[in-house]
Amino acid sequence: MPALSRTRRSGGGATVWLWPGRALYAGPSLRLGPHSGAVGCLAVGVDAPFRVQPALGGELRARTALVAPRVRHRLMASGERMVFLYLDPGSADDRACRTCFSADEGEILTGHWQEESLVSKAARLSQDTALSQVTAWVAQATGRAGASRPDPRIMAATRRLVDADRPLPAALLAAELGLSESRFLRLFRDGTGTSYRRLRLWAQMHRAARALAAGHNLTRAAADGSFASPSHLSTAFHSMFGLTPSGLFSQDLTIHCLEPSLEVIT
Repeated sequence: MPALSRTRRSGGGATVWLWPGRALYAGPSLRLGPHSGAVGCLAVGVDAPFRVQPALGGELRARTALVAPRVRHRLMASGERMVFLYLDPGSADDRACRTCFSADEGEILTGHWQEESLVSKAARLSQDTALSQVTAWVAQATGRAGASRPDPRIMAATRRLVDADRPLPAALLAAELGLSESRFLRLFRDGTGTSYRRLRLWAQMHRAARALAAGHNLTRAAADGSFASPSHLSTAFHSMFGLTPSGLFSQDLTIHCLEPSLEVIT
Protein backbone atom coordinates (compact mmCIF):
# COMPACT_ATOMS: atom_id res chain seq x y z
CA MET A 1 0.00 0.00 0.00
CA PRO A 2 2.43 2.70 -1.15
CA ALA A 3 2.00 6.38 -0.42
CA LEU A 4 0.83 8.43 -3.38
CA SER A 5 2.69 11.44 -2.06
CA ARG A 6 4.84 12.28 0.91
CA THR A 7 5.37 15.98 1.23
CA ARG A 8 7.50 17.61 3.91
CA ARG A 9 6.68 21.16 4.86
CA SER A 10 9.13 23.17 6.96
CA GLY A 11 9.73 20.68 9.74
CA GLY A 12 8.58 17.56 11.55
CA GLY A 13 6.04 19.04 13.94
CA ALA A 14 2.91 17.40 12.55
CA THR A 15 2.00 14.53 10.27
CA VAL A 16 -1.20 13.75 8.39
CA TRP A 17 -2.04 10.42 6.78
CA LEU A 18 -4.99 10.76 4.41
CA TRP A 19 -6.96 7.86 2.94
CA PRO A 20 -10.32 8.01 1.19
CA GLY A 21 -12.73 7.60 4.10
CA ARG A 22 -10.41 8.42 7.00
CA ALA A 23 -7.64 10.75 8.09
CA LEU A 24 -5.08 10.58 10.90
CA TYR A 25 -3.31 13.56 12.45
CA ALA A 26 -0.41 13.38 14.92
CA GLY A 27 1.23 16.54 16.19
CA PRO A 28 0.64 19.77 18.14
CA SER A 29 -2.77 20.09 19.78
CA LEU A 30 -3.87 22.77 17.22
CA ARG A 31 -5.77 24.71 19.92
CA LEU A 32 -9.08 24.02 18.21
CA GLY A 33 -11.95 26.35 18.93
CA PRO A 34 -15.58 25.31 19.38
CA HIS A 35 -16.76 23.40 16.32
CA SER A 36 -18.93 20.54 15.09
CA GLY A 37 -17.21 18.30 12.57
CA ALA A 38 -18.89 16.56 9.67
CA VAL A 39 -17.10 13.33 10.58
CA GLY A 40 -16.48 11.37 13.77
CA CYS A 41 -13.26 12.15 15.64
CA LEU A 42 -11.28 9.87 17.93
CA ALA A 43 -9.04 12.09 20.08
CA VAL A 44 -6.02 10.77 21.99
CA GLY A 45 -4.02 12.84 24.47
CA VAL A 46 -0.44 11.77 23.78
CA ASP A 47 1.27 13.25 26.83
CA ALA A 48 -1.64 14.27 29.07
CA PRO A 49 -5.42 14.02 29.43
CA PHE A 50 -7.61 16.63 27.73
CA ARG A 51 -10.99 18.22 28.42
CA VAL A 52 -14.08 18.17 26.21
CA GLN A 53 -16.82 20.74 26.72
CA PRO A 54 -20.10 19.91 24.92
CA ALA A 55 -22.11 22.92 23.74
CA LEU A 56 -24.98 21.91 26.04
CA GLY A 57 -22.77 22.32 29.11
CA GLY A 58 -20.61 20.24 31.40
CA GLU A 59 -17.07 19.03 30.94
CA LEU A 60 -15.45 15.64 30.40
CA ARG A 61 -11.85 14.79 31.24
CA ALA A 62 -10.38 11.99 29.14
CA ARG A 63 -7.27 10.48 27.62
CA THR A 64 -9.27 8.97 24.74
CA ALA A 65 -12.63 10.17 23.44
CA LEU A 66 -14.81 9.61 20.39
CA VAL A 67 -16.92 12.61 19.38
CA ALA A 68 -19.83 11.92 17.05
CA PRO A 69 -20.26 14.07 13.92
CA ARG A 70 -22.23 17.31 14.12
CA VAL A 71 -21.77 17.53 17.90
CA ARG A 72 -20.71 21.06 18.78
CA HIS A 73 -17.95 20.96 21.36
CA ARG A 74 -14.63 22.42 22.41
CA LEU A 75 -11.58 20.26 23.04
CA MET A 76 -8.86 21.70 25.27
CA ALA A 77 -5.55 19.87 25.45
CA SER A 78 -3.46 19.87 28.61
CA GLY A 79 -0.42 18.44 26.85
CA GLU A 80 1.43 19.61 23.77
CA ARG A 81 0.62 16.75 21.39
CA MET A 82 -2.58 15.08 20.25
CA VAL A 83 -3.63 12.38 17.81
CA PHE A 84 -6.92 12.78 15.93
CA LEU A 85 -8.44 9.98 13.85
CA TYR A 86 -11.27 11.21 11.62
CA LEU A 87 -13.82 8.61 10.53
CA ASP A 88 -16.63 8.85 8.01
CA PRO A 89 -19.96 8.76 9.89
CA GLY A 90 -21.83 5.49 9.50
CA SER A 91 -18.77 3.71 8.12
CA ALA A 92 -17.66 0.30 9.33
CA ASP A 93 -14.72 2.01 11.07
CA ASP A 94 -17.04 4.41 12.87
CA ARG A 95 -19.51 1.72 13.96
CA ALA A 96 -16.76 -0.59 15.22
CA CYS A 97 -14.92 2.19 17.02
CA ARG A 98 -18.02 3.09 19.03
CA THR A 99 -18.04 -0.39 20.57
CA CYS A 100 -14.51 0.10 21.95
CA PHE A 101 -15.50 2.67 24.58
CA SER A 102 -16.60 1.99 28.15
CA ALA A 103 -18.10 5.34 29.16
CA ASP A 104 -21.09 6.62 27.20
CA GLU A 105 -21.85 10.32 27.60
CA GLY A 106 -24.40 10.46 24.81
CA GLU A 107 -22.64 11.57 21.65
CA ILE A 108 -19.20 11.75 23.30
CA LEU A 109 -17.66 8.43 24.35
CA THR A 110 -14.62 8.14 26.62
CA GLY A 111 -12.30 5.40 27.85
CA HIS A 112 -11.18 3.24 24.90
CA TRP A 113 -10.76 -0.31 26.20
CA GLN A 114 -7.18 -0.39 24.89
CA GLU A 115 -6.44 3.15 26.00
CA GLU A 116 -3.03 2.52 27.62
CA SER A 117 -1.71 0.71 24.55
CA LEU A 118 -3.14 3.29 22.13
CA VAL A 119 -1.59 6.19 24.04
CA SER A 120 1.78 4.46 24.18
CA LYS A 121 1.78 3.74 20.46
CA ALA A 122 0.37 7.17 19.58
CA ALA A 123 3.47 8.73 21.13
CA ARG A 124 5.54 7.00 18.45
CA LEU A 125 3.47 8.18 15.46
CA SER A 126 5.59 10.54 13.38
CA GLN A 127 6.55 11.31 9.79
CA ASP A 128 9.05 8.43 9.89
CA THR A 129 6.70 5.78 11.28
CA ALA A 130 6.39 2.78 8.95
CA LEU A 131 3.04 2.68 7.17
CA SER A 132 2.38 -0.83 8.49
CA GLN A 133 2.63 0.50 12.05
CA VAL A 134 0.29 3.38 11.24
CA THR A 135 -2.37 1.10 9.76
CA ALA A 136 -1.95 -1.31 12.71
CA TRP A 137 -2.59 1.57 15.11
CA VAL A 138 -5.72 2.58 13.19
CA ALA A 139 -6.96 -1.03 13.18
CA GLN A 140 -6.47 -1.25 16.95
CA ALA A 141 -8.13 2.12 17.52
CA THR A 142 -11.20 1.20 15.48
CA GLY A 143 -11.38 -2.44 16.57
CA ARG A 144 -11.30 -3.45 12.90
CA ALA A 145 -8.17 -5.64 12.91
CA GLY A 146 -10.11 -8.73 11.87
CA ALA A 147 -12.49 -7.09 9.41
CA SER A 148 -13.67 -9.10 6.43
CA ARG A 149 -12.71 -8.13 2.89
CA PRO A 150 -15.24 -6.44 0.59
CA ASP A 151 -16.56 -7.50 -2.79
CA PRO A 152 -13.66 -7.09 -5.29
CA ARG A 153 -16.04 -5.33 -7.69
CA ILE A 154 -16.67 -2.67 -5.07
CA MET A 155 -12.98 -2.38 -4.30
CA ALA A 156 -12.34 -1.82 -8.02
CA ALA A 157 -15.07 0.83 -8.12
CA THR A 158 -13.56 2.53 -5.08
CA ARG A 159 -10.14 2.66 -6.71
CA ARG A 160 -11.71 4.02 -9.92
CA LEU A 161 -13.47 6.74 -7.91
CA VAL A 162 -10.29 7.76 -6.10
CA ASP A 163 -8.03 7.62 -9.16
CA ALA A 164 -10.36 9.71 -11.33
CA ASP A 165 -9.52 13.37 -11.84
CA ARG A 166 -13.16 14.39 -11.31
CA PRO A 167 -16.18 13.14 -9.33
CA LEU A 168 -17.81 10.18 -11.05
CA PRO A 169 -21.58 9.55 -10.98
CA ALA A 170 -22.62 6.28 -9.38
CA ALA A 171 -24.60 5.40 -12.51
CA LEU A 172 -21.41 5.33 -14.57
CA LEU A 173 -19.60 2.88 -12.31
CA ALA A 174 -22.74 0.78 -11.93
CA ALA A 175 -22.98 0.46 -15.71
CA GLU A 176 -19.30 -0.51 -15.95
CA LEU A 177 -19.98 -3.35 -13.50
CA GLY A 178 -23.21 -4.39 -15.26
CA LEU A 179 -25.33 -3.49 -12.22
CA SER A 180 -28.35 -1.29 -11.72
CA GLU A 181 -27.55 1.91 -9.87
CA SER A 182 -29.66 0.91 -6.86
CA ARG A 183 -27.97 -2.50 -6.63
CA PHE A 184 -24.54 -0.90 -6.97
CA LEU A 185 -25.27 1.61 -4.19
CA ARG A 186 -26.42 -1.18 -1.85
CA LEU A 187 -23.32 -3.26 -2.57
CA PHE A 188 -21.14 -0.19 -2.15
CA ARG A 189 -22.54 0.59 1.29
CA ASP A 190 -22.31 -3.06 2.34
CA GLY A 191 -18.73 -3.32 1.09
CA THR A 192 -17.30 -0.05 2.37
CA GLY A 193 -19.58 0.73 5.30
CA THR A 194 -20.34 4.20 3.95
CA SER A 195 -22.34 5.81 1.16
CA TYR A 196 -21.07 6.47 -2.34
CA ARG A 197 -21.77 10.18 -1.93
CA ARG A 198 -19.70 10.38 1.25
CA LEU A 199 -16.74 8.52 -0.20
CA ARG A 200 -16.90 10.67 -3.33
CA LEU A 201 -16.52 13.75 -1.10
CA TRP A 202 -13.54 12.12 0.64
CA ALA A 203 -12.03 11.45 -2.79
CA GLN A 204 -12.44 15.12 -3.72
CA MET A 205 -10.75 16.13 -0.46
CA HIS A 206 -8.01 13.61 -1.16
CA ARG A 207 -7.25 15.22 -4.54
CA ALA A 208 -7.31 18.72 -3.02
CA ALA A 209 -4.96 17.62 -0.23
CA ARG A 210 -2.52 16.20 -2.78
CA ALA A 211 -2.43 19.60 -4.52
CA LEU A 212 -1.83 21.40 -1.22
CA ALA A 213 0.85 18.85 -0.33
CA ALA A 214 2.56 19.59 -3.63
CA GLY A 215 2.77 23.27 -2.68
CA HIS A 216 -0.11 24.60 -4.77
CA ASN A 217 -2.44 27.30 -3.47
CA LEU A 218 -6.08 26.91 -2.45
CA THR A 219 -7.31 27.97 -5.88
CA ARG A 220 -5.44 25.12 -7.58
CA ALA A 221 -6.38 22.68 -4.79
CA ALA A 222 -10.08 23.58 -5.12
CA ALA A 223 -9.94 23.05 -8.88
CA ASP A 224 -8.12 19.70 -8.53
CA GLY A 225 -10.70 18.58 -5.98
CA SER A 226 -13.63 19.73 -8.16
CA PHE A 227 -14.80 22.22 -5.56
CA ALA A 228 -16.67 25.26 -6.85
CA SER A 229 -14.20 27.74 -5.32
CA PRO A 230 -11.45 28.03 -2.71
CA SER A 231 -14.05 29.15 -0.16
CA HIS A 232 -16.13 26.05 -0.95
CA LEU A 233 -13.07 23.87 -0.29
CA SER A 234 -12.24 25.74 2.91
CA THR A 235 -15.82 25.42 4.18
CA ALA A 236 -15.96 21.70 3.37
CA PHE A 237 -12.55 21.14 4.99
CA HIS A 238 -13.56 23.01 8.15
CA SER A 239 -16.83 21.09 8.31
CA MET A 240 -14.99 17.79 8.02
CA PHE A 241 -12.01 18.44 10.30
CA GLY A 242 -12.81 21.42 12.52
CA LEU A 243 -10.18 23.82 11.14
CA THR A 244 -9.35 25.53 7.88
CA PRO A 245 -6.67 24.29 5.46
CA SER A 246 -4.57 27.36 6.27
CA GLY A 247 -4.87 26.56 9.98
CA LEU A 248 -3.50 23.08 9.37
CA PHE A 249 -0.77 24.24 7.02
CA SER A 250 0.47 26.78 9.54
CA GLN A 251 2.02 23.80 11.34
CA ASP A 252 5.33 22.21 10.35
CA LEU A 253 3.64 19.49 8.39
CA THR A 254 4.30 16.24 6.58
CA ILE A 255 1.44 14.84 4.48
CA HIS A 256 1.06 11.25 3.33
CA CYS A 257 -1.71 10.80 0.73
CA LEU A 258 -2.39 7.07 0.61
CA GLU A 259 -4.03 4.70 -1.81
CA PRO A 260 -7.21 2.86 -0.88
CA SER A 261 -6.69 -0.78 -0.04
CA LEU A 262 -8.64 -3.70 1.34
CA GLU A 263 -7.14 -3.00 4.75
CA VAL A 264 -8.10 0.68 4.62
CA ILE A 265 -11.61 0.65 3.19
CA THR A 266 -12.99 -2.22 5.25
